[in-house]
Amino acid sequence: MTRPTMEDVAARAGVSRALVSLVMRNSPKVSEHRRHAVLAAAAELGYQPHAMARSLASRTSNIVGVMVSDLRNPFFADVVEGMDEAAKETGLELILNTGRRSAARERAALESLLAFRPGGVILLSPVLPASAIRDAAARCPVVLVSRTSTSPAVDTVNDDGELGAALAVDHLVALGHRRVVHVDGGAAFAAPPRRKGYTAAMSRYGLEPVVIPSEHTDEAGAAAVRKLLNIFSPSNFPTALVCGNDFNAVGAMAALEEAGLRVPEDVSVVGYDNTSLAALRHVALTTIDQPRNRIGRLAVHALAERLREDRTDPVRKRLEPSLVVRSTTAPPRD
Repeated sequence: MTRPTMEDVAARAGVSRALVSLVMRNSPKVSEHRRHAVLAAAAELGYQPHAMARSLASRTSNIVGVMVSDLRNPFFADVVEGMDEAAKETGLELILNTGRRSAARERAALESLLAFRPGGVILLSPVLPASAIRDAAARCPVVLVSRTSTSPAVDTVNDDGELGAALAVDHLVALGHRRVVHVDGGAAFAAPPRRKGYTAAMSRYGLEPVVIPSEHTDEAGAAAVRKLLNIFSPSNFPTALVCGNDFNAVGAMAALEEAGLRVPEDVSVVGYDNTSLAALRHVALTTIDQPRNRIGRLAVHALAERLREDRTDPVRKRLEPSLVVRSTTAPPRD
């Protein structure tokens, strides 16, 4: 079936193509009578204006390119949901792709988004070098989520990772745990503040911090537990794990179960993000909540301010996380 065109709408409504264009751009120069006729004709034909063509014609773009670091991680799905809500409210349209946690692939993904000549781009936890982000910001507004920047041309939205990790340690120590290990996020840009918060909290309680390098994936969480099983004997095995994120924690829990260790009876586990995965009844993961929907909304609103209000000063949003206690933490047996 042939897609209806602006010319088809004009013919059905008995007006010029130029008038249809004015209506589609919501121009105040059109009378209500003619506006109604054009919109009725468009509805009858099933006509939808082409977003990119409309942007090119007006020399402004309502398209927002969104690059997601890892499509398998439900954290990003929750953030994008908030972005979608805010985009609808602000008249923006999202297009998404992913770099699959690879700097080389992210470069290609970013160039693909920029080829659409978007009004701006939002990068969710990118592993791109800072120079590539600055280059993109020279072409259009850029917002980073779960990554910091010192560039005045780049806005950022993050949570307080140091506080979040400290909340996890505080909770476990209050339950009586002393052997608490951090399974960290490796090269992820959210990992250093969480690692720092864990280490500082452990030192505050006079406890020895132990950090196991990992990544924000379930496979890496499982691998970290297998490494712990090789390092520690059953008598001094950690009684609690603070994992880099929920995805990592689920992998760790699976590996603990395979080793015959029960959660939380033998080992307590705390995640980070409070994704929809953590809230599943059979997972019921104690975790640190990032307000994911609000993060997504703030990212879109920051971009809209750059586009619509000509703001040039950078926005640095840092949100406060909170502890969500579920079923994967309990007092230690010893």
